[in-house]
Amino acid sequence: MQSIILKKIGGSVGAIIPKDMLQRQHLQANDEVFAIETAQGILLTAVDPETTTALVAYAEVARDNRAAMAALAKL
Repeated sequence: MQSIILKKIGGSVGAIIPKDMLQRQHLQANDEVFAIETAQGILLTAVDPETTTALVAYAEVARDNRAAMAALAKL
């Protein structure tokens, strides 16, 4: 775990993320991240929660309809 410093930037506040952490997460300046409020605090993630939800729903449909998915793949 690393601490993140909040700094005033104009009329806003920005999070300063250490370079080594950005590199490990394959992030750079101007990339979009998502701030999710949890019971434990704020979670910053590069993964879009709506996309994750859609992928989970797809996986369930694909698993439950394996034969139909195989037939579609042949088209």
